[in-house]
Amino acid sequence: MLENYLPILAFIVLGVFFGVAPMIAGFVLGPHRPDPDKNAPYECGFEAFEDSRVKFDVRYYLVAILFIIFDLEIAFLFPWAVALDSVGMFGFIAMLIFLGVLVIGFIYEWKKGALEWE
Repeated sequence: MLENYLPILAFIVLGVFFGVAPMIAGFVLGPHRPDPDKNAPYECGFEAFEDSRVKFDVRYYLVAILFIIFDLEIAFLFPWAVALDSVGMFGFIAMLIFLGVLVIGFIYEWKKGALEWE
């Protein structure tokens, strides 16, 4: 029973090794020449001119939520498209209902002006 998990353990160990070993090698073998200009915070190549804790407009979050919703829609469409032959007409109708709900939500957001940028 335990020998069935040995390949999984080997993949985990190798994954951690290949993820951590380059970072350790870069830290150990890389040059250590600190410079005040290298350690200074910057934004797009020049000094920051505002506080980093400024308030963002809520529209940024609305756009992010809309992106996540429609990105997840695509994540559901790929497996459905692959298994369309096996799910038959029931799966097709279920996906049409799912897409209909998303389209209704999209139209609602459009009418409320969440997609308008001033």
